[in-house]
Amino acid sequence: MEADTAPVQKGRPREFCTDRALAAALQVFWSKGYEGASLTDLTEAMGITRPSLYAAFGNKEALFRKTLDLYETEKLDYVGKALAEPTARAVAEHFMRGALENQTRKSEPHGCLDVIASVACGEEAASIREEVLARGATARRKLVERMQRARDEGDLPEQIDPESITSYLYAVLQGMAVQAGAGASREELERLVETALLIWPSH
Repeated sequence: MEADTAPVQKGRPREFCTDRALAAALQVFWSKGYEGASLTDLTEAMGITRPSLYAAFGNKEALFRKTLDLYETEKLDYVGKALAEPTARAVAEHFMRGALENQTRKSEPHGCLDVIASVACGEEAASIREEVLARGATARRKLVERMQRARDEGDLPEQIDPESITSYLYAVLQGMAVQAGAGASREELERLVETALLIWPSH
């Protein structure tokens, strides 16, 4: 009788490692996208039951937001380092090489979680898409500010618009993510990075 009491039920989420379960959920979302990841996919990968998932993380949307936090912390740590580079070209190179490394790790799904999630179009995924786009807008704004600084310092030609050069870099990064998800090799993506650097504007 005591085994079925509420305190035991409440204690179940503590029987597994939440960090490990969250990392497993990230892999599922990363490989299948938000809409493609079913609760069964998630609970099987995380090694927990649905009640435990709800108790520890909330619903699917709340779980995804937590995995997005984890993704940004662990997989996008190169973004802050890139913005700190001394030249605009070095910023761009660090961004692209960081993305390349992130998108082609053999132990993880290829492509970019932000791109995968942002293209979701079902009603269920509408708020998730908005969340991803909002986070992306914040990162983009920081990059525009960095490019503006580069132009002010004479590191970029005066005719280069900070918004436009940022859009160009984002187009390259997103293209890399799509190609990585479609199976492009690391060597192919490295050639793309090298080509983008060759045509990067400079004095």
